[in-house]
Amino acid sequence: MKKIIALAIAAMFILSGFAALAENGTLTLCTNVAFPPYEFYGEGDEPTGIDIEIAKAVAAKLGYEIEVVDIEFAQCIPGVQSGKYDFSAAGMTVTDERKEMVQFTDTYATGIQSIIVPEDSEFTSIDEMVEANGSVKIGVQMATTGDLYTTWDYEDEGKGTVDRYTNGAAAVQALIAGKVDCVVIDNEPAKNFVAQNEGLKILDTAYAVEDYAMAFAKDSPIFEEFNAALAELIADGTVQGIIDTFIPAE
Repeated sequence: MKKIIALAIAAMFILSGFAALAENGTLTLCTNVAFPPYEFYGEGDEPTGIDIEIAKAVAAKLGYEIEVVDIEFAQCIPGVQSGKYDFSAAGMTVTDERKEMVQFTDTYATGIQSIIVPEDSEFTSIDEMVEANGSVKIGVQMATTGDLYTTWDYEDEGKGTVDRYTNGAAAVQALIAGKVDCVVIDNEPAKNFVAQNEGLKILDTAYAVEDYAMAFAKDSPIFEEFNAALAELIADGTVQGIIDTFIPAE
């Protein structure tokens, strides 16, 4: 009985929080603003990027404003689960494991996990690194799918180690310093990091292909209307227009 009462009180607390946000017209979006072009600081140090601008467009359609909260990526799902933030848009891949914790909107972009290596590297894959050296050191952003996949494929299989960093830039700096053999990260951020740092390149073969979506608590009262509005903006080309602004056709 005590457990049931405690759960009921917790539910009332969370719902009262959602009611308050509806009254002030602001949705809190948690993300990690170090993942260009999906999220980064633009002019005037304002958070922008594909995820943020799509979230703003959906919110505006529903009559809300967005408050962007910059946190570590690993804290995004726990923050949404607890009701601390209304939702997360952070270059987040839909996985079965994450579905157990949150609910996802329709997917609005496709991401590719790429491999960054030193420019003079002769390897064409991580497996070649393992074959040549007996093991591999892989740099990743903590709690991303790059972290999950490489942990399953290499660390758990005893083929190497995965060094985890709070953001992609730190992982890339570790590569430049020779602390890791490669970095696995989403392709668009990978291109940005390679453009900003001499002596690096991206391998031609993709490590993985995945879908991006926004994450909401499973009991979120705004999920259905938000997802419906997102679907409308995907259908009318607004979402693709935002993506094209940040990732021009080559």
